[in-house]
This record gives sequence, C-alpha cells and structure tokens, in this order.
Amino acid sequence: MAEPALDSSLHTQRVKEFFLARQPILNRDQSLAAYELLFRSAAAGPANVTDDLAATASVIAHASELGMENVIGSSRGFVNVDAAVLLSDIVQFLPRDKIVLEILETVKVTPALIGRVAELVKEGYVFALDDVIADSNDVQQLLPLVDIIKVDIVNMKAADLSRLATHFKQANKKLLAEKVENVEQFQQCLDLGFDFFQGYYFAKPVVLTGKKLSPSQLAIMQLIALIVSDADTAEIERTIKQDASLGLTLLRLVNTPAAGVTQRIDSLGQALLVLGRRQLQRWLQILLYANPGKSGSVNSPLLVLATTRGKMLELMAQTLYPGNRNKADTAFTVGIMSLMDTLFGLPMEKILQQISVVDEVSEALLTRTGPYGDMLQLVQCIEHIKESGPQVAALLHKLNLPVEEFNALQIAAFEWSDSIAGTTG
Repeated sequence: MAEPALDSSLHTQRVKEFFLARQPILNRDQSLAAYELLFRSAAAGPANVTDDLAATASVIAHASELGMENVIGSSRGFVNVDAAVLLSDIVQFLPRDKIVLEILETVKVTPALIGRVAELVKEGYVFALDDVIADSNDVQQLLPLVDIIKVDIVNMKAADLSRLATHFKQANKKLLAEKVENVEQFQQCLDLGFDFFQGYYFAKPVVLTGKKLSPSQLAIMQLIALIVSDADTAEIERTIKQDASLGLTLLRLVNTPAAGVTQRIDSLGQALLVLGRRQLQRWLQILLYANPGKSGSVNSPLLVLATTRGKMLELMAQTLYPGNRNKADTAFTVGIMSLMDTLFGLPMEKILQQISVVDEVSEALLTRTGPYGDMLQLVQCIEHIKESGPQVAALLHKLNLPVEEFNALQIAAFEWSDSIAGTTG
C-alpha cells in the first residue's frame, strides 16, 4: 500500500481542522499512568474521526512534528488506529517506546491485519483493544497479540463485567476500565482486578461532611489570604517559615524552568523578591494540589489537570486581551480554582465564602458565565472531546479563537503543566 504524501498542502490544511485532547489514564493507586490522545475533526464533529486515511496520516505526522514528549511528558500515550492506518507506514511516525496503539472496535479482523499487527509487535509496538464489551471472535483472534484490554463499562451488567474481567485476567492481559465516571464504578473495577482506569471520576467533587483542611492546606490558604489583603512581606515570609515542608516545596517550585527565573533561588526572602506577589500566589494555588501526605505527587492527576487548566486559561486570556496582565492572572486563578471543590470535598459556594474573589471569578466558577466562564467551559469540553465536539467549535467561535491557535496554546499548557508536576513530588 502506497504511503500517503504527508507533506501536501491538503494534508496540512486538514491538520489545522483537528482538535487535540488528552485524557488521563490512572493506575490502581489513582496516580497518572498514561494519556489517551484524541483527535477530533473541527468541522464534522466526533463521528467522522478516522475514516479518512489521509486526515489520520496528517494528524499523526503533526503530533510527531510537535514532539510527542511535549504532549504527554514522561507518560505513555494511547493512540487510536484503524485498519487503514495499521496497514500503511504511518505507524512508523510514532515512537514505539512512548506509544500504545489502540485498535478501534470498528476494525474488521482479517489475516492481513493479524499479520501486520504481529509484525509491529516484533518491532516493539504495544497494542490495546479499544471499547471491548464481549469476548467476540475478532477479540479472540487478536488476543494473543495485545497487552491491554480496554473495557467499556457503560451499561454493562455487573455479572458480565465480572465474567469478562476474569476471562482476560486468566489470559494474562492488563485491564483498563473506560468511562469510569464515579467513585463507585472505580471501586467496582478495582475489586475486579482492573489495572488502569480512564474517566473523570477523580475530578468530580465528593462532598464529605465535616471534612477539614490539612494543616498544610490551611497554611497555604492563610498565605493566599495575606497576599490578597496586601500584608507586609515580613509577615508573609514568617508564615511560610512556620511550615518547613511548605518552604522547601515552594523553593523547588520556584526553581523550575516553568517559573522563568534564570538564577537559582536558595532563600525564601529571595524567592519573594524575585517572584513578586502575583507569582507567589500562583505557586501557592498550585501547591494546594500537591498532596504533601503522598509521595510521588508528580503523578497526581488532579494536580496535572488543575495546572493545565490554569495555564490554558492564562494563555487564552493573553491571546484575547494582549498586554492585559490582570486578565491573564485572573484567568489562571479561575482555571486553578475550578477543581478546588474536588480537592477539598466541599461545595464551591463554601470555598468561595473562605476565599475573597472578584465577581467575575465567582461567576465563572459557580455558573460558568462571563468571559472566564466561557474559557473554562471550553477547556472542560476539550477534556471530554468525545462527547463535546460540537460545543467546542461553538465556544471557539464565541471567543473568536482559531482552532490552530488554540491547539498551539494547548501544547504550551501541557508542557508547562508537565514541568510543574515533575517538581512537586
């Protein structure tokens, strides 16, 4: 089969018409294990994603050109592939040590396809089967060649899920539960021995009555309040010094490339001086998500999601309101704060009673209205791109933001977020 001409202007144009999203895949500890990379057509909505070989080729080539490490950091990436992609040479654009190839459930299994998958396995590629709901004949034929089975748990009866899990575990396959939308589903799949979990259950607030903030979280909230109230610098430094772990973590954060500081910062006083209060408030907001009681916070999906949202909103504001630093700072705050109800297990209304924010911020957080609300809604739709494709196009149009520019901002936000997450463990 002839390889498509990846560099044609037609393909370049098609690349610009695609949205890119990444959805977290968690392990049994609920730490970040990988991302599924999703490409959705900006024009046609989610239904016509990979039925055109040339468009798929363009997207894969474009993702490779961007640098896969910029999109997924140190994690692995799961990429959907259909028969046309598998039987072509396009796969070679993807780094075998970083990528898991997901064979779509629509793929018809043929001797040629089995031969091709076997050949790629020998070359070191890892395969997963996507959206499995039964042990079908096609699944049985591919089973010896794949490492991971992705089970679509939506509408699946408990007995059927248990039977499938037992069957695939006996075949020594890793199990990934797809579309896990609540903690009960996560627990059910955990009990059945699933290895990985995909879905936004971890980002949905579970309100816990009587929950109190940890000492570190209280200290951070107190510091944010001091900054907002324009307290004396000596008082801010004194408050930081009362919590040794907070001071150390803050120094680690301000010495990341993402902080944009050229010389190494070794003291809290110096950090305050060089960063300024705006940046200090930003790092404190990030620190709330860096769970001090759990080693390896680098893998906290909530931290990654919150920092990605914060940076994404900031970059959008910089694009929409050039030179307006206040708007960019406010947008960052909205993005970071949008997951605080999940983090604290408290309703957003209660959190906003404790933290002083301007009306535009509270409107965005409570009702997703106003310019910041539109930006936040857009980022959330991208996170759920499979279901929200049409809404994304409408919101981009409303914000007057071209698709290509938006994708470039996303890559920058992914990179920044991965850089931050790597320093908070």
